[in-house]
Amino acid sequence: MKRRTLLGAALAGAVVTPALGSGTAQAADPGPSVTLTGSTLLDSQAIFFVSYDGLVNNNAFQKNGLLTYKGYQYAVWYTADRNAVVGRRKFPSSTWQTVKVGHTLRYNDSHNVISMGISKVDGRLHLNMDSHSDGFTYVKSVAGLMDNPDGMSWTASRFGTAQSTLDGLALTSQFTYPQFISTPEGKLQLSYRVAVSGNGRNALAEYDGTSWTNLGEWSSSTGTYTSEHGSSTARNMYLHGIDYDRNGRLHSFFTWREQNGAVMCNSGGITNHDTGYVYSDDRGRTWRNNAGTVVGTTGTSDRVSVTDAGLVVDPLNPDHSLMNQEAQFTDSAGLPHAIISYVPGRFGQCTTNYVANRTANGRAFHVRKNSSGAWQKTEIPVPLNSSQRTKLILDKYDNAYAIFPFCRIAGASKASGYTDWTVLYDGVAAGLNAFGEVVIDEMRIAQDNFLSVMYQEKSSGTTPSALRSLNFRLPA
Repeated sequence: MKRRTLLGAALAGAVVTPALGSGTAQAADPGPSVTLTGSTLLDSQAIFFVSYDGLVNNNAFQKNGLLTYKGYQYAVWYTADRNAVVGRRKFPSSTWQTVKVGHTLRYNDSHNVISMGISKVDGRLHLNMDSHSDGFTYVKSVAGLMDNPDGMSWTASRFGTAQSTLDGLALTSQFTYPQFISTPEGKLQLSYRVAVSGNGRNALAEYDGTSWTNLGEWSSSTGTYTSEHGSSTARNMYLHGIDYDRNGRLHSFFTWREQNGAVMCNSGGITNHDTGYVYSDDRGRTWRNNAGTVVGTTGTSDRVSVTDAGLVVDPLNPDHSLMNQEAQFTDSAGLPHAIISYVPGRFGQCTTNYVANRTANGRAFHVRKNSSGAWQKTEIPVPLNSSQRTKLILDKYDNAYAIFPFCRIAGASKASGYTDWTVLYDGVAAGLNAFGEVVIDEMRIAQDNFLSVMYQEKSSGTTPSALRSLNFRLPA
């Protein structure tokens, strides 16, 4: 693959736009750009501990740790004294109001994030938190809180008692990775994993404004996968995301993680392999591969399996430290895009230390389906310098933005076919002292053309540190 030359990093707050080709005869959509308009302080003393190379307040797989709805922005985190809080601010104010929701973090485990969702059918805010292959804590607000924020005070009385079920619906005793998604009809779905890493299944539950229903599991942990080194008979599907497009199609990119390390060239690597893709046109009841063939039905024994044909859109063996749970987004035409990252073969065909090799030689790639239905892949010429995840968004012109660890932002234009990746903002050069992964406000992008990025400052040991957000204006 031909690599493009990196043009260089912009200083904090600067605007960078790719030049139009010479001889342009008519106005074209603007290319990618970010304009830093300000920052906000959410908590000067948020809890800090490093676990699984990440932070519990800033894990990129959170959905959503930060969101915007009807003129207010909402955020969730754990304070220095381990209290789970939810904050809100009314635009354009930079002041956050916070409420404790009656739960304290149990363990120093960065998986135990807080995720938010909105059930538009009744205007409630939902929180699911503090789980890693065990029980979860669930809290929901009173009805209408999200629809009438100016008329309802932001107090603990607006939130119900913390629960260990979804209003009485018990899902599983081994629960991880809550992700809320709003259906086109205004219902709320909860995606989660049942069981454990290397031997788990994805499942869905659904809230209709009255009660929760468990739709059931839709991915399988069984079947045999064989690499050139050995075989594995158990695994789990790690989702890069789960998102509805504007036409109501539900998209999900994923990687497989095998239970048996025999599939790897070296025990210091990680058993993740292949980038796959499925979609659903019936609200997650049935799942189809890229060709449109049904490959799984939720809540039945026919689930999406590693042995199903047509799942893999970018093949890769387990020897390159492929990241799980990276990022995805859909464009204005409903076409799916993803960010994946691994150590390319030019740096060797066998990673021996997952963290060290990714930090030294890891690269991110933009994988997307084009308007002709073909899959395309472009390497983003920005070294990861980290073992961690990169986020992805698209603006209203379908320009793509990769938000790297340490809050470095690169962009590529749709007009170029996403080949002109350029650094637009460098949080390292700006002196942010960001720890690594960041959280993105996906909902704000479409609502007011802004990118909000939440990050936590690097600290040491368990010394609390500041939790902040940056706000960037995207092309108008």
